[in-house]
Amino acid sequence: MAAFLLGAVLLIVQPQIVPSRPAINSNAETPSQSVQRELLKKTSQKNDFKENIHSNGSCQQLPQTIIIGVRKGGTRALLEMLSLHPDIAAAESEVHFFDWEDHYRNGLQWYINQMPFSYPHQITVEKTPAYFTSPKVPERVYNMNQSMRLLLILRDPSERVLSDYTQVFYNHMQKHKPYPSIEQFLIKDGELNVDYKAINRSLYYIHMQNWLKYFPLDHIHIVDGDKLIKDPFPEIEKVERFLKLSPQINASNFYFNKTKGFYCLRDSGRERCLHESKGRAHPQVDTWLLEKLHEYFHEPNKKFFELVGRTFDWH
Repeated sequence: MAAFLLGAVLLIVQPQIVPSRPAINSNAETPSQSVQRELLKKTSQKNDFKENIHSNGSCQQLPQTIIIGVRKGGTRALLEMLSLHPDIAAAESEVHFFDWEDHYRNGLQWYINQMPFSYPHQITVEKTPAYFTSPKVPERVYNMNQSMRLLLILRDPSERVLSDYTQVFYNHMQKHKPYPSIEQFLIKDGELNVDYKAINRSLYYIHMQNWLKYFPLDHIHIVDGDKLIKDPFPEIEKVERFLKLSPQINASNFYFNKTKGFYCLRDSGRERCLHESKGRAHPQVDTWLLEKLHEYFHEPNKKFFELVGRTFDWH
């Protein structure tokens, strides 16, 4: 009888096993954890998914690498160049799984269904530039795969601001909708408008701090977007090494298109360039305003360099 009572007590006080997580200064379940718990319920177990298997042996699988940003940093160019490697299978469209609630609530099975068919030896890659600046995304990616290898492509923050504006401007023009000049966004009461979203997206150190709460720096490879434009091959070589891919992409895969003014790709004799929406000319901005941007980003850039232990040739 005593042995029975002792066993009952042990069953009651047995500690509950919880998954390991990075240290967060809160004991309460965060909204993201709650959503993740429900997401995993939908799929029964973290790895219990329905595999869509093709007759040739390929299947859809969760990505092992994600290009997390940055918007207007060169993510499309990076993905297209990386796709030259035979061991890469890339999702065509931006999935927005981790940053759009409607998508995230669909669960991991939905996410898998957005991936390309790939063979077991291939690395599946998706890119969504908005991931980098979304506060909730790092934890969600970590919950899915703590070993995820992340690619982040950055360029001069001031140039990124101008590209950000240019993209939205042309989107409005194509729809025959008026759009304010860039000065109207950058200037407020005679001073730089630091509340402008495009400026906030260029404060790299703030967003990087959030990612480093969950992933070590050696899991995040930073691609120099400015160098990728000027001389893509050395940057792609570094990406191959980071992803532990065999060196398959060569300098001959790139050629400079004088008409377009940037590098295009050559794959098995077939030549292709990025969409005409890429590489658009930036609006003319007064020198004093550019200097304001450079001055504003000086200290944030310095903090970012210290954070990642690396410098970039930015103003």
